[in-house]
Amino acid sequence: METLVTTSNNLNDKTICITGASSGIGQAIAQHLGSSGAHVFMMGRNRSPMDESADLIRSAGGSADVATFDVADLEALSSWVASAAASTGRLDVMVNNAGFGDVGATIADGDPAMWKAMLETNVLALAVGCQAAIKAMRSTSSQGNIINISSVAALQRESGVYGATKHAVNCINSSLRKELQDEPIRVTSVMPGVFATNFTRNVDRTMVEGIAGMAGITELEFDDDSRLPQHQIDQIQQALAIGIGDVTHIANAVEYIILQPSELNIEEIVIRPQKSLLS
Repeated sequence: METLVTTSNNLNDKTICITGASSGIGQAIAQHLGSSGAHVFMMGRNRSPMDESADLIRSAGGSADVATFDVADLEALSSWVASAAASTGRLDVMVNNAGFGDVGATIADGDPAMWKAMLETNVLALAVGCQAAIKAMRSTSSQGNIINISSVAALQRESGVYGATKHAVNCINSSLRKELQDEPIRVTSVMPGVFATNFTRNVDRTMVEGIAGMAGITELEFDDDSRLPQHQIDQIQQALAIGIGDVTHIANAVEYIILQPSELNIEEIVIRPQKSLLS
């Protein structure tokens, strides 16, 4: 008789894969779950911050592994998930977090190359991540959670091409919930509003400057990838806490989802700050 690797009411020894873990929401989720006892497998394109997260997790008693590749490399993504499950003998949670966009950009003046990259990362890589997780959960007889980070843009019909990719994420979620309802694998969509991540890559620069101005910051230190340094993101969030959320709250929500009884599926969570600045 097949033995099911069951869930428990804590994170100890759970195997968790997280994409896009080098910054923002993914980094916060990895640090929180890993520091709570999980074995966290992180992937992203920037290794240095993931190594820092791994050190923090290990110092708190958790375990962490780091991989560096582009999530749009679908073969690498599938192999990474399979390898994580093989190394621990289970896969409890897959968090498909990697994504980006062009919030505020118009379709009339948009960049098709950007649209293509968004579709490859936000939709195709997420779908492949789900598929790889299902295969790993089935092969290891694990009770699992697939948690896909969507966006409140998926709640709006006029949210552009970026919003279209997040509508697609929610469609994938709903389809998977129906496909997997007779298996011990749960699927959840988390839809954040504006949080203190490097949202500057996803929002028109004029909007970013306007938000920073509301926080009293007039000199922004953009790098070549339109990222702001973490200290400026923290300054903006602290000054506008009512309108820009702290990513640790999303990490807490993800933990809540994971720790629910196996017979309960949290279908969707919309999480945003008290006041909406962009959505």
